[in-house]
Amino acid sequence: MREPGSFLYRLCQDEMGLPTDKDESGAYLIDRDPDFFSPILNYLRHGKLIIPHGIPEEGILAEADFYNLPVLSQLVLDRIHERETMKDSTNKFVYRVLQCHEEELANVVSAMSDGWKIVQVVPITSNYSTYTAEQPQEYLCIVERECPDNGNMKEGQDRAKLLQQKARRTFLVSES
Repeated sequence: MREPGSFLYRLCQDEMGLPTDKDESGAYLIDRDPDFFSPILNYLRHGKLIIPHGIPEEGILAEADFYNLPVLSQLVLDRIHERETMKDSTNKFVYRVLQCHEEELANVVSAMSDGWKIVQVVPITSNYSTYTAEQPQEYLCIVERECPDNGNMKEGQDRAKLLQQKARRTFLVSES
């Protein structure tokens, strides 16, 4: 009865003449998805939009429209808009591929910092018959880091890039 003019309000008003089906106990039979009905009932009870995990907002929006609950429809639309806006401005992932020998692999893994995570380790040479102690196995380590996509990340803020630049300068100084 919270929303006058809604389907459920009109359903409870016998004088409105809304055609309804009831079971033998007098319960109304409404052929709608019960998963999407739970947030409708919570909204009517509490006046708040409470969506259980895993229930898509679009389904709740369809039900809010069906039950003629314009305030709830707007709340759901706002939530969908917020989700879409967050999706557009969420963090992006930066990937790098590092090449290392077998004996360096443990050092590469233990030296991971700045939020870098190993995604995959791929052996470069697949012919194990040519593997010898003199020619250790080589690997490609694919690593990722989540970075905020706010347009403010400068090249110098990336610790890995700073270390690479420092190593290049040291190499150039030692050559000259």
